[in-house]
Amino acid sequence: MEKQVTLLSSQLFQKHRQVEVVLSRSVLAWKPVEKSRKPCSGTCDSVHSYSVEVCEIVAVRKTEDDDQDAAQTGKHQKKTKQLYPYAFTVSYVRRTRQHQWRCSEVTFHCANQALCEEWVQVTNEQLSLLTNRPKSLLVYINPFGGKRHGKRIYEQKVAPMFRLAGIATTVIVTERANHAEDHLKTEANLDKYDGVVCVGGDGMFSEVLHGLVARTQNDHGVDQNQPDAELVPCSLRIGIIPAGSTDCICFATVGTNDPVTSALHIIVGDSQPMDVCSVHHNDVFLRYSVSLLGYGFYGDVLSDSERNRWLGPARYDLAGVKTFLSHNYYEGTVSFLPAEDDVGNPRDKLQCRSGCSICQHNRSSKDEHGDVSEEKEKPGKDDSSDWNEIHGKFIAINAANMSCACPRSPKGLSPFAHLADGNADLILVRNCSRLDFFKHLLRHTNKDDQFDHPFVEVHRVRKFRFEPERHKLVSLEDLSEPPTKTGYSTPLGSWSCDGEILPEVAIQVSVQCQLIRLFARGIEEQQQQQQCVSDDPCTLCALEPTTD
Repeated sequence: MEKQVTLLSSQLFQKHRQVEVVLSRSVLAWKPVEKSRKPCSGTCDSVHSYSVEVCEIVAVRKTEDDDQDAAQTGKHQKKTKQLYPYAFTVSYVRRTRQHQWRCSEVTFHCANQALCEEWVQVTNEQLSLLTNRPKSLLVYINPFGGKRHGKRIYEQKVAPMFRLAGIATTVIVTERANHAEDHLKTEANLDKYDGVVCVGGDGMFSEVLHGLVARTQNDHGVDQNQPDAELVPCSLRIGIIPAGSTDCICFATVGTNDPVTSALHIIVGDSQPMDVCSVHHNDVFLRYSVSLLGYGFYGDVLSDSERNRWLGPARYDLAGVKTFLSHNYYEGTVSFLPAEDDVGNPRDKLQCRSGCSICQHNRSSKDEHGDVSEEKEKPGKDDSSDWNEIHGKFIAINAANMSCACPRSPKGLSPFAHLADGNADLILVRNCSRLDFFKHLLRHTNKDDQFDHPFVEVHRVRKFRFEPERHKLVSLEDLSEPPTKTGYSTPLGSWSCDGEILPEVAIQVSVQCQLIRLFARGIEEQQQQQQCVSDDPCTLCALEPTTD
């Protein structure tokens, strides 16, 4: 193991035992001191050491006497305080089950005050070098979302950790719909902050997204109504504290809907880029989408659920059953521009995880080539042969920017979609029997391939358009048609855009690559989910005292 430069090394007391504590630029490690310690050569001894990455230390502070008195009640602890009266406490990230993080603490006791203060000072100096950590945040709380617990969740679970980490906050409790969006667009002094945090569900996140993106484009003179305008990425990161009816975006980017976990990702300054779909009708901007654009089934579910908001989250279950029994289909034409060959396909079984190579490759390509690929996609410069066109009758048309995983659907609608590859997965479900469609829906809840049906096809796309089949009104004078009243028209259905109904059905969609960044790191793999405090017996061997 490569040796690291040691900044501090001391023998301190932790609980009732003497430990050797070593701090490098990247790791804080400690290990019980043996009475007769043999040098480590080849294979280390069996005594375990413990280590915490410096980047996952939340705070370091001198332990006050009151804190020591509260923690020390046993005979060993009282003796430790007499021999080692000074102490400092390290708060750090500890990983638990199912991607959840917790803030744990370890207290070290020192024999003299100068040594204690040196440990606090040097460790805090290392934390101050982590420039990705936010120092000031603008926080929006939706007090009405979900079970109306947003304010309590923030005050009891999140605010204390922000204070512990030394993060200053400006808190705004929203009073109406679009309050956060309007404030971000016009009033907020964004120069004062390192990020924006929303406490609520996906609807609250959408408000912050629209406000921040609109403000950024306005500040840079970009017209959002132009479908092919090159949007400017937002400089501020967005943090999500889940407290709503649905928290799909938080689940897909962190792996759990847990306020404490999300707060810790914000504190350590994680950064996860994310694609955003811009949705237009002709040359009029409609909305942005980061999770799911759904036409047909999902649009109908949302439309019906809006009539029963008084039911709370249960309204989605009721609307889902009613829509399934209705079994409507819609006719139209889908045109799409396929993704490049180097970003995989929706069935390649390559999941988007923390440090995803596909998303990182896309980012590198974007930095190297600049606007070259964008120029190819502008109207008049597209090669029409690059576009594919499909006409048919569809029960559902879905465009997923991410897996759309959630507790009810752990794999999501498109399990292998990526957060930041510059593409969306376009899922077309053609007209089929009610039983076949039920089988398709059922596979969202298990491990079977939901695309493995003859009536389902999926494409990874950079852009797509949808034009519904519009039947002209028929006059009573037209003898070729059977008599009706004044005429008829085929229902056009609705688009659901991240939980909002779009006012238009004919739309054009472009994926804006890595337009925003979240305080997240993506879902960690199993090996990455090992506890932050590791028990590697070789840790201190790699941290033996060295100097620059």
